[in-house]
Order: sequence, then C-alpha cells, then structure tokens
Amino acid sequence: MPVKMKQSLLLFVVICLIISCKQNKEEASNATSLTVAEKIAKAHGFKQWKQVSKMEFTFNIDKDSSHFERAWTWYPKTQDVQLIIAKDTIRYNRNTVDSLSIQADKSFINDKFWLFIPFQLVWDTRTNISTPVVEDAPISKTSMHKITLTYPNDGGYTPGDAYDLYFQDDYIIKEWVFRKGNKEKPSLVSTFEKYKDFNGIKLALEHKKAEGSWNLNFTNVSVVLE
Repeated sequence: MPVKMKQSLLLFVVICLIISCKQNKEEASNATSLTVAEKIAKAHGFKQWKQVSKMEFTFNIDKDSSHFERAWTWYPKTQDVQLIIAKDTIRYNRNTVDSLSIQADKSFINDKFWLFIPFQLVWDTRTNISTPVVEDAPISKTSMHKITLTYPNDGGYTPGDAYDLYFQDDYIIKEWVFRKGNKEKPSLVSTFEKYKDFNGIKLALEHKKAEGSWNLNFTNVSVVLE
C-alpha cells in the first residue's frame, strides 16, 4: 500500500475515533442532564409520542362481580375525543370543552392519567416533583426510588392532589400512592403491572390493590403512528 494511502487511511481512522468519542460524550451529557421526570418518561417511550396520531383504549374497573368500562378514541394532534359508555357516544374537542362535554372530559383526564402518568410528569408543567429518595414500596415492600408529584391548589379538575411514584433503576413505574388533597393518609395504593409495548410506548395495562378483588385495567389498546 502506498505511503500516502496509508497516511490517508490513518487520518480517516483518527477522525472517526474523534467523532465517536465526541458523540459518546454528548450522549452521556444529555443523559445526565435529564430530570428524573424526563428519565421516567423516556423509559416509557416518550420519544415516540410525537408520532402518535391516534389512541384507542378501554378503561375498566372490575370489583368482585361488578364491571365498569369506558371506551376512548383520542386524536392527540387535534385533541378530538370520542367516548363510548353503555349505549351513549359523546364526541368533543378538548380545546373547546363546554358545559355539555365537561363531565366526559373529567372522565377522560382521569382515565388518561392512569395510562399515561409517566408522560404526565413532563406534560403537566405546573406541578412540583420532589427529589428522589429510596424507600420500600407499599405493596411489594421492595426497596425502590420514590418521587412525589404534587399539583397546585388552583386549576384543574382535582387541585392539590399528590402522587407518590415508586420505580427501580430502569425508571419503569411499579407502584403508586394517590393522596387526595395531599393528605398524609393514602386514598389509593396500587401496582403498575402487565406492561406492554405499543409501537415503542410502554404502558401498564393492569393495576391491583394489596387486598381485595379490585382490578383497574386497560383493554383494546391501540397506538397509531403517523
């Protein structure tokens, strides 16, 4: 191999190594600069959300022998929503909620919150998120990281509520505690389980309490990308 060709090849290799090192440093810097909320959202596939054009899901609560469900179709880019409950169908746009659609929207916010709490951490900008601590999760008694998400006392449908979220080193939420009005006593404690990947978005499809036959779950879930 001619000397000039060897020199050119060596220079090319050196340049590639420099570029690779720079990219690795930038990726490491970006990873460490993320907030804990962003890390949780990222772990659940938040990067894919910008491509979502349509969401379908059915919110179910099974308790003892009773069953309740609401079926939703949501177009995030236009904020058009359709609710099917019992024999009724309600269609509205979240940008123009009025007295006729507000009850449906309250239900939508509740059901969406259960399914998308990892994303709500970055969607809801007026909240306060505590510094992570390590505690035993309330149901599994496993040592996990915990953050507390607190909503302001004004605005929204349920102002002042707080949520304690438990997750492990992979930032996937495993359990939570809901405390209405940020009271010390828990209003509801449940698991996050049966995770499934929908076009890169990881969603927990089932939530259970420590005792009893209560089960909140999602069926007919579909994520459509552009």
